[in-house]
Amino acid sequence: MFVTILIFMACGAVAGVLAGLLGVGGGIVIVPMLDVVFTRLGYDHNVIHQLALGTSLASIMVTSISSSRAHAKRGAVHFDILKNITPGILIGTFLGGLVATHLPVIFLRGFFVVFLFFVSAQMLSGYRPPATREMPGRLGTAGVGGVIGLVSSFVGIGGGTLSVPFMTFCNVPIHHAVGTSAAIGFPIAVAGTIGYIVGGWGTPTLPSGCLGFVHLLAFAGIACVSFFTAPLGARLSHALPTSRLKKGFACFLILVAVRMLWNLF
Repeated sequence: MFVTILIFMACGAVAGVLAGLLGVGGGIVIVPMLDVVFTRLGYDHNVIHQLALGTSLASIMVTSISSSRAHAKRGAVHFDILKNITPGILIGTFLGGLVATHLPVIFLRGFFVVFLFFVSAQMLSGYRPPATREMPGRLGTAGVGGVIGLVSSFVGIGGGTLSVPFMTFCNVPIHHAVGTSAAIGFPIAVAGTIGYIVGGWGTPTLPSGCLGFVHLLAFAGIACVSFFTAPLGARLSHALPTSRLKKGFACFLILVAVRMLWNLF
């Protein structure tokens, strides 16, 4: 049990730094790690991935608060964008979480693998949409938020891999896009967590200590550490060459995706 708690805390340390540093959302690494840990603990194969997704989103509630506060102190959070995008985020993520709890595990794992390859390609290419327009109006921004929330609920992330490119496309400076993305992670996490709790409520094959598809011990271990490491990542994002770090991280994600793809077959 003690070793398991240490593993959850290590997941939180990595997730917190990544959330603040790269703006990709700690769920990118939390979900694969929890998949492995829950498998080793002997949990039912049919609930492991949804349990990892729900727990990941729950932990992002804490990570996003810590990370966004650190970015806000540097004036890198656009609260007007946060206000406009949140209604769509809440609806899209909640509905996505509910739907995901009833989808086949193989589909969700396959979707996650494809998403990892997409994120890796984005990081390796260094591609950013040309900043050729301004942010859309309130309804347009909310609509984009709905899409970001839906995808985020399927992969258990805070949405940074989608919201950062969207904002840079709309002429938001990259550091401000990362900071605002960290704040956007909170409504994503709240709505997604509620969706996974409601959708998983009463599932008979869940292990003890779960609230729907949220593993409470894993959540506590990840959250208590990520809260303190997220500000570190935020500080590093303003001091380190994040483009090089992203390329190295992308190679790691490719290895994770290949491993998960192998396990699917």
